[in-house]
Amino acid sequence: MKQGCQKKLENQCDECGRIFKSHSYLLKHRRIHTGDKPYKCTECGKSYLTSSSLVIHQRIHTGERPYKCLECEKSFRSNSELASHKYFHTGERPHKCSQCEKSYRRRVDLISHQGFHTGEKPYKCPECGKGFIRSFLLNVHKRIHTGERPYKCADCEKSFIKSSDFNLHKRIHTGERPYKCPECGKSYHSRSGLKWHKRTHTGDRPYKCSDCGKGFIKISILNLHKGTHTGERPYKCPECGKAFITSFLLSIHKRIHTRERPHNYKCPECGKGFISSFLLNLHKRIHTGERPYKCSQCEKSFLSISGLKWHKWIHTGERPYKCSQCEKSFLSKGLIYHQRFHTGEKPYKCPECGESFKASCVPWEISLRAHQGMVHMAESRERNPVPSVGIRRWLLDRSNPLFTSLF
Repeated sequence: MKQGCQKKLENQCDECGRIFKSHSYLLKHRRIHTGDKPYKCTECGKSYLTSSSLVIHQRIHTGERPYKCLECEKSFRSNSELASHKYFHTGERPHKCSQCEKSYRRRVDLISHQGFHTGEKPYKCPECGKGFIRSFLLNVHKRIHTGERPYKCADCEKSFIKSSDFNLHKRIHTGERPYKCPECGKSYHSRSGLKWHKRTHTGDRPYKCSDCGKGFIKISILNLHKGTHTGERPYKCPECGKAFITSFLLSIHKRIHTRERPHNYKCPECGKGFISSFLLNLHKRIHTGERPYKCSQCEKSFLSISGLKWHKWIHTGERPYKCSQCEKSFLSKGLIYHQRFHTGEKPYKCPECGESFKASCVPWEISLRAHQGMVHMAESRERNPVPSVGIRRWLLDRSNPLFTSLF
């Protein structure tokens, strides 16, 4: 008995208290704390804790994937990846959390999850002090500071910090959508995308706003929503000072200054380009005629869930967006334009004469496009005389040859 206790102490880590079945395992484990990575890749210079990790990594360069699934045609670089993959076919999730009902296919995922219960984050970033549950997550995070994006797409110019993000991105090019909804047949690139979609059927909105009680299907949407209460817009444009709720919205805005419009997502029907796959999928519904979001009050249907949401307010009479400076309330973006009457902000500048406007195209009365249509079109109007229906209706008429240049 004493000898067993003595052995445990010999193979126990002084840093974190973990006990190992042999001294060799303990020595390998200690490298996590010391940062020692003696096994270096001759191709890219990456270093690893163990020789087996280096061998698996080198298969990225050679393309070797020796572990094949007997159920499907997929192959893997390591036996552990194949073992995890097999659970997709069996549906088995053997690693169960003792504190909640969640279960996982891989033990490492369970360990990561358990950190949410304990709050323990032993791996700290030396740059910003942020803590992580696993050393792997810390190493991925460090790439934010170094700017390293090692996973490059061969089909487009995009590169990624994480291999998981890269693998999801590749499905945009291949069209692979392996996760199918049993309710409506819709399919998704990722398991998480399907999980969020399922909540539209169940009505489950687990992420609640503490200010207004509103529920959301994703925590990221809740965090965006919180900005409507706090007014916080942490992402500022260095050119004009305009602030945004998300970095994504800021990156789109910056293209106004650079005049860059990378439309990487092309419609196979008409060739029109879009800046995101989400916008492309919305656009495709114009060709297919699909309008999946139906109003339960009337017969109208909509291309997007946001279109249905705004339509419902017509039935309820709700105008949820209230101005903090006066008593007016609005359905949606109307509040943003209205607030500019209080602030005097005019972010849309005419490239012809330099005059500024509160809106780009809607509402018409304060828009840059209305100004361009009525002031800077003398030559065009000579070639295409304005009918008597009035300039506003004429400019909004799709048969008008100038419509495409304006809208």
